[in-house]
Amino acid sequence: MLARRASAARSGCLRERCFASFAPARHENPLGLPRRPGPPPQIPRKGGPIQKRSLPYVKKVLAVASGKGGVGKSTVAVNLAFSLAMHPEHAPRQRPRVGVLDLDIFGPSIPKLMALEDTEEPRLTDAGAIVPIVNHGLPCMSMGFLLPKAPGTGSSADTPVVWRGLMVQKAVQQLLFDVDWRDPESGAELDALVIDMPPGTGDVPLTLGQLVNVDGAVIVSTPQDVALTDVRKGVSMFQKVSVPITGLLLNESHFICPSCTAPHELFGSPAAFRATAARFGVDVLGELPLVPGVSRGGDRGVPYALQSAKSASDPGGQEWKETMAGVAGKVWQFLSNPPPSQ
Repeated sequence: MLARRASAARSGCLRERCFASFAPARHENPLGLPRRPGPPPQIPRKGGPIQKRSLPYVKKVLAVASGKGGVGKSTVAVNLAFSLAMHPEHAPRQRPRVGVLDLDIFGPSIPKLMALEDTEEPRLTDAGAIVPIVNHGLPCMSMGFLLPKAPGTGSSADTPVVWRGLMVQKAVQQLLFDVDWRDPESGAELDALVIDMPPGTGDVPLTLGQLVNVDGAVIVSTPQDVALTDVRKGVSMFQKVSVPITGLLLNESHFICPSCTAPHELFGSPAAFRATAARFGVDVLGELPLVPGVSRGGDRGVPYALQSAKSASDPGGQEWKETMAGVAGKVWQFLSNPPPSQ
């Protein structure tokens, strides 16, 4: 313990965080953060209305969600965050600050996708807020950064979270409101925070929708009917909690054959996806091709959006980059000028 305190003092952080072991405290403070001033946000309950709040030091909040797991939502979220930060509408000196928040408590993916699986635990500010970890110039926060490391591995990748609903809600609340997203040097706030949501319509998306002023939501799907069925549920859920839908994004729409350069719809026609968007009256943001380099980049912790055009030589790679850039442009336009009905 003394060694940990000395290490913290050298890093300029004197506050420590530890998971609570006393049951009542664990339910109120599952992340083990120091007590902070001010009342906590209300936990969603049946009955009276809940006052939504803006996130500290965040101007715009964008949720990236999917009803079905395994559609590439986390990969899309990370690459979209970088595409938003690098969008050509913004000059280099005016490049916006964009961050990523991983709200998948049970299966966090951001540590892997950002090559941060072996990173040290985030430090705390003097006020007890968590300081995001930065890689590739992008600040990010994840439950995966806060879990105990498995003995002898130096990584928390295999550490499970075995919690019930109330603790999940409280942990989500802490990740939303107890992270200091300001730039350590300039103090600048985030222009946009991309939130990587867990699949489904359970506690986490409901807590977000009821507690936070969310400016938009991108719903990710693949062409299969089994994915679109849950997409429809996700859209309906966000509409019920008054979260504006930015649009739908089709992932793995088609594969470009390296021999004949013809597109092949491996997982079915995009017609049902387009019909779903039309049914709900939401925009189709884009249709991303299936590109092997996207998966390889995620496994290496180097998102595909960061790879140069020369290194991104996969069939369909250029189309993927152009489509993602177009999605980023549509998202910025939506966040900057939301429709009057929103």
